[in-house]
Amino acid sequence: MKEIEVFIDTEEIAEFFFQELVKRGYVPTEEELEEIADITFEYLLEKCIIDEEMDNE
Repeated sequence: MKEIEVFIDTEEIAEFFFQELVKRGYVPTEEELEEIADITFEYLLEKCIIDEEMDNE
């Protein structure tokens, strides 16, 4: 299987969930969105869909 490089941005995940939840009639707080984004990121790690790579900046 070919390996590709994917960048996961939790802020982008939070924005995506915000838009989708608003479409469905929910209005989450910023804190709730951050939690959802973190949980989504952890799920992707746990399922080995992504590997976490630390920036050395």
